[in-house]
Amino acid sequence: MRFNRRLGAIKVISFDLDDTLYSNRQVMLNTDQAMQSYFQQLFSQYQVKQAQQPPDHHFWQPYRQQVLTTDPLLIHDVTEVRRATYQLGLKQLGLAKQCALTEADKAMSHFLLHRNQVAVPAEIPEFLATLSKRYRLIAISNGNVCTQAIGLAPFFEHIFHAGQGLKQKPANDLFHHASNKLNVKPQQILHVGDCGHADIFGAQRAGCRSAWLNCYDVGKPIKVLPDIELNQVTDLAKYF
Repeated sequence: MRFNRRLGAIKVISFDLDDTLYSNRQVMLNTDQAMQSYFQQLFSQYQVKQAQQPPDHHFWQPYRQQVLTTDPLLIHDVTEVRRATYQLGLKQLGLAKQCALTEADKAMSHFLLHRNQVAVPAEIPEFLATLSKRYRLIAISNGNVCTQAIGLAPFFEHIFHAGQGLKQKPANDLFHHASNKLNVKPQQILHVGDCGHADIFGAQRAGCRSAWLNCYDVGKPIKVLPDIELNQVTDLAKYF
C-alpha cells in the first residue's frame, strides 16, 4: 500500500464492486456460456434460423449497436441496453413484437440469475464490517450486480448504479449524486476501484479521493496519479 498524497478528512469510503471486492471474470464467462445455451434452446423452440456463429456476445453485437444508434444514452444502463438488444434481435430474427418483449424479459431474468453467482472472498464481509465501524460505506458501480444476491448489501449505506438518468463513471453523475445524498463534500469521499479510467480518473475529476487496486488485472491502466495504491483491498483496514 502506498500513499501518494495527503487525504484530509475522509468520512465516506466508496467501493467499485466488480473486480474490486471480488473477481468478476469467471462469473461473466460462465454467464456467457449459460446464455448461449439458453438462446440455442429458445431458437430451437421458435425454429429460428440463426447465423452460423453461436449466440454469444459477438452474435448480439450488431443488434446492440442498432439499439445505441437509436438511443445513445442507453449505454449508461447495462441492464436496459442488454434487454433492448435482446428485444430488437429477437424481433429481427422473426418473433412477433409482444413475443420478443416477453422472451427478452425472460432472458434477462436468466442472465441476472447467472450474473449474480459471484464468489465473494471469505475475508471481504469481515473487512467491510470492520471498516463500517469507522466510516460510512457505499458502493458506486457501472455494472448490474445485485449486492443483496451476493451478500454484500448489509455493509453499505447506499448502493449507486449507473442508469436511470445517471451516467456511468468516469462521468461525475454517480460521485456527485452520492455526495449530495450523503451530505458530504466530494473530497470527503475516498473511492476505491480497479479501473484507472472509470474509477481513478472519474473520482478525481469529480473532486473525490481515489485508491487504485488492480490485483485482478482487469481495469484500464492509470493515467493520473491515485491518492493511494493498493495491493489488496483489505489493506485499507490496516490504515483506516
